[in-house]
Amino acid sequence: MTSESHPLCPPFTLETAITKVRLAEDAWNSRDPSRVALAYTTDSQWRNRAEFITGRDEIIAFLTRKWNHEREYRLIKELWVHDSSSRIAVRFAYEWHDDANNQWYRSYGNENWEFDSDGLMKKRYASINDLPIQEADRKFRWSLGRRPDNHPGLSDLGL
Repeated sequence: MTSESHPLCPPFTLETAITKVRLAEDAWNSRDPSRVALAYTTDSQWRNRAEFITGRDEIIAFLTRKWNHEREYRLIKELWVHDSSSRIAVRFAYEWHDDANNQWYRSYGNENWEFDSDGLMKKRYASINDLPIQEADRKFRWSLGRRPDNHPGLSDLGL
């Protein structure tokens, strides 16, 4: 598959990198582990916080655990930078509450992505920090699912 037949394959332009980031955000906001896993190579390698994950089956298991704990998950991703080959860096924030005592959090992070020639992510390195917040301090209040197009992004929200 060439980038001509599938424009979201490397090398990325600014426009295709922004689109790739938004599609990833939309998939994660679906909270459907099987859907999210399809964007990764079958042998994709992740570091998520201190957890190391390899392949789609482990991605699905990880995301299933994650979203069973992180309730009412809502995510915003923003392009940080892309290179002229196969790499994209993003920053993100998401809000959620735990399954135990209903404490709300805003998690902040950065991801480094590397793609294969078909546009599937083969490497994902994520660093994430959690900040406890009050329910009244939440900023991501759209209905569960895809963030509406008119909802502010991270920079607009001052995050």
